[in-house]
Amino acid sequence: MAGSFLAYHEPGIVEILIIVSFFFFLSLAEWVSAKIIRAGIIGQIAVGIIYGEPLANILERSWQDTFLAVGYVGLILIIFEGGLQIRLDLLKQNFVLSVLGAATGVCFPIGLSYLLLYLGYGYGAVETFIAGAALSATSLGTTFSVISSASKEVDLSQTRVGSVLVSAAVIDDVVGLVLASVIHDLGALSDSGQGHPNLGWIIGRPIVASAAMAIATPILTKFLFAPIFRRWIEHTFAKYDHISNITLMVLVLSAFISIAAYAGTSVLFGAFLAGTFLTYLPSKHPDGPFVVMSREEGEREADKSPTFVHTFEAYLLDVQKYLMEPLFFASVGFAIPFLKLWTGKRIWRGILYSLLMAFAKFIVGVWVLIWESLSKDSSKEPVLGQQGGAHPNNKNVTQPRKKKNYSAASLAGLLLGAAMVARGEIGLLIIEVGYNETSYVSQEGFITAVWAILLNTIIGPVTVGYLVKFYGKHIGEGKWGLQDTMTAAPCSRAPVDSGPA
Repeated sequence: MAGSFLAYHEPGIVEILIIVSFFFFLSLAEWVSAKIIRAGIIGQIAVGIIYGEPLANILERSWQDTFLAVGYVGLILIIFEGGLQIRLDLLKQNFVLSVLGAATGVCFPIGLSYLLLYLGYGYGAVETFIAGAALSATSLGTTFSVISSASKEVDLSQTRVGSVLVSAAVIDDVVGLVLASVIHDLGALSDSGQGHPNLGWIIGRPIVASAAMAIATPILTKFLFAPIFRRWIEHTFAKYDHISNITLMVLVLSAFISIAAYAGTSVLFGAFLAGTFLTYLPSKHPDGPFVVMSREEGEREADKSPTFVHTFEAYLLDVQKYLMEPLFFASVGFAIPFLKLWTGKRIWRGILYSLLMAFAKFIVGVWVLIWESLSKDSSKEPVLGQQGGAHPNNKNVTQPRKKKNYSAASLAGLLLGAAMVARGEIGLLIIEVGYNETSYVSQEGFITAVWAILLNTIIGPVTVGYLVKFYGKHIGEGKWGLQDTMTAAPCSRAPVDSGPA
């Protein structure tokens, strides 16, 4: 009705106390679990289970729906921030290794699922495939949250192993979300009874859309948008600092997630591409407006501008960290059928499947060791600052370097594998699509997959937390650790002109 309005009513004291206690316990649980098990997100998921439908159902259903929507926006911001902070040079240098790791992270969960669920538990072939697809995804939200929480010990976003992790996790999630789209469409077709569905279009559309966005974004950015921005726009942008930055960020993010949604791929993939797009856009020349040593310099100098990361920190970081991110992980708790998990048969089946699926992602870390062993000449490189390190008479220089590299590589491989373990929101999304929108997944199969998703989302962040706590400095100082922006591509072995010896 035209001219209608929502009548304002003061919330009741019970409603106010419930909301206050919910946010208080979200913060408290995050702090406690971060102190005890080095994974704050686990406490937030637990609060979601308690306050949501799975257990006490303290929150009204409309509030849970609202928090889920706001939390999903928080997930988009988490991934958008990851795209803003990603090292594009490391992403490019380690792309092949990332693809190999991502392929392993998809194939092993699906293959091992058939080994246990199909042959061992007697589940159906399609049901097993859907469960394997759910466990093939790596939680992007958890990955970026773990990277952010580890920044006190070592900034994983600036490390070589961190760039491989992010790339592999993004590829795994895109594949998982493509599979979710295919499962959803197949379920709709089975319900409608269409005799001859266009399977090529159903399967091909999300794959083609994802590949097209992944290919077109860097090409158009490099040859069209970046030159236009650097020549005609960025100097004017610098006059308005954060205002112009946040306006462009909102427009770009909205455009990318809209294109991704209507094209048939994931909005999360679109959010990541939006961040990388903005990262590449400004000029990298020392005189460029966005090349600043600090946020204060960009705000103070008339011809300089804060970077997009600085603007994110100023406008969005606090609301993301203290409101939207906790709501997202709480909403993951809303979706866990907690009471249905606790029967003897479901527990042992779920735990066994969880351990197998943890191994299926841990194995991704082996690629670091394989890559290290294939790069035989890496152990012959002289230590920086030493003359003639590759000469046969300088074995005392090269031998310790070789030992240190392989020790750091082992830890980097373990860190990569552990960080890939968490399934989180993407895994739950895929298995719930299979269970709720198709006739292929039984309740037993659904519960078994949920067990694996839940336990892996605990195992991964906890392991990463302890690895970073005890070995973060060693990983950061190693060959797979922090990389200078002028470091040569470690995978290309191109000679670096360092001047006369």
